[in-house]
Amino acid sequence: MSRWRGNPWAVLLTLSLGFFMTLLDMTVVNVAIPSMIEGLGASLDEALWVINVYVLVVAALLIASGRMGDLRGPRTMFVWGLVLFTAASVLCGLAQDPGQLIAARAVQGLGAAAMVPQTMTIIIGTFPAERRGAALGVWGAVAGAATIAGPTLGGFLVGAAGWRWIFFVNVPIGAVVLVMAVTLVPDSRPGVRRGLDVPGVGLVTAALFCLAFGLTEGQRYRWGAGIWALLGAAVVLLAVFLVYQGARQRGEPLLPFALFRDRDYAVMNVVSAAVQVGMLGLFLPVMLYLQSVLGFGALEAGLVMAPAMVVSAVLSPVAGRLADRVGGKYVLMGGLALFAAGLAWLAAVVDVGRAWYEFQPPLLVAGFGIGCVFGPMVTVAMYGVEPRMAGAASGVLNTVRQIGTIVGSAAVGAVLQNRLAASLREEAAARAASLPPGVRGGFLAGFDDAAGAAWTSGPGGAARRSGCRRERRRTSPSTCGGWRRRRSSTGSSTRCCRRSRSPSP
Repeated sequence: MSRWRGNPWAVLLTLSLGFFMTLLDMTVVNVAIPSMIEGLGASLDEALWVINVYVLVVAALLIASGRMGDLRGPRTMFVWGLVLFTAASVLCGLAQDPGQLIAARAVQGLGAAAMVPQTMTIIIGTFPAERRGAALGVWGAVAGAATIAGPTLGGFLVGAAGWRWIFFVNVPIGAVVLVMAVTLVPDSRPGVRRGLDVPGVGLVTAALFCLAFGLTEGQRYRWGAGIWALLGAAVVLLAVFLVYQGARQRGEPLLPFALFRDRDYAVMNVVSAAVQVGMLGLFLPVMLYLQSVLGFGALEAGLVMAPAMVVSAVLSPVAGRLADRVGGKYVLMGGLALFAAGLAWLAAVVDVGRAWYEFQPPLLVAGFGIGCVFGPMVTVAMYGVEPRMAGAASGVLNTVRQIGTIVGSAAVGAVLQNRLAASLREEAAARAASLPPGVRGGFLAGFDDAAGAAWTSGPGGAARRSGCRRERRRTSPSTCGGWRRRRSSTGSSTRCCRRSRSPSP
């Protein structure tokens, strides 16, 4: 393999495999929640933390790890992150209780946060500016492919081998990528060893953790005072961080403000966040419709979405190469227009009575647009960034993307819950008119409780429904001693089997 050392495309393949693993683990776990609840005896809150702790750790540490790549060398950070991620995957697969699994997922998130910013940094250092668009197009294709491959691959692995294999599958891939990284990726280190801005790392990590936690958990805790206190703390900590960084600009700041003097970089950060919000607005409701209304399994729903992602993955490198020739902003504008057109078309045709194949034309248009967005967007953002600040630039851009994903998930969840509650209330009020006056109040109150409990932030609502269906099939009031009411940690009321204490709808 030595003759391939330093080959740009061999380096890109190595980085893409590692990047794919980290993004895949953000979505592959979602479909395994019912199996985890059953296999580990976990509560719904514990199962959701298996997902959220990974997202929180990654979002909080991307900026710090990107800058550490600038200071210690991006390959070094990538390799150590890969080792940590792979070892944590083993621990996840061997976990015997929810606490062990959540702790292992936190370590896995730490490894992913160390890896992700380095992928973009190494690509920028490996490919000359005139060939960078095609490489970043591949990078964007990997991001798009991981989005759809998670539910599809997760559904297959859970059905064929059990939930533990969604983690064990990382081990052989991680071992191969580790060998490739050590033998193929050049070790570029800074000429002068510089110190890390430890107070800056502490401030930005705390701020991003508070922000990500508040947005991720807000829906589940009904946007109570504690959530708003966390979001307020995030704003204060970010303000303190920016003031502190302003005083360090002549030294070695964690966040060089010079990055944002590049207008293209500053604008692409905003575009990146908006695209992530749009993608959640596209995929999450459609996936919920396919599974909750049409009754599709996770694997089937993933396959319905696959054509759009295949189009996106195939087109993204082509769009990147085109961006090298004609300019990234023109390809990007065309992609954004197509993506918006696909979303508008989907909104126009979506209806409860629609079949899955009627969604394909607008989804394909949106996928075509996404394929023209990711590669050119990163190309435009990073074109004017100096190599010595590439890690910081990559960390900020990936952090903004991650926060956009979290904001999109929270916004879609809030809208869906609002509409569900309003629809249930309206329908219940219409039906209550035919009931005796003495029972109308209790009837309406029951529907209010159902609306409040029907949606849990992120994929947990679907997980709870799936877990409930399994429990109902296994038990009944006659076999377990009857159902009783139980209050969950969020205050919602659920029916539970007296013997098994498992939630039922």
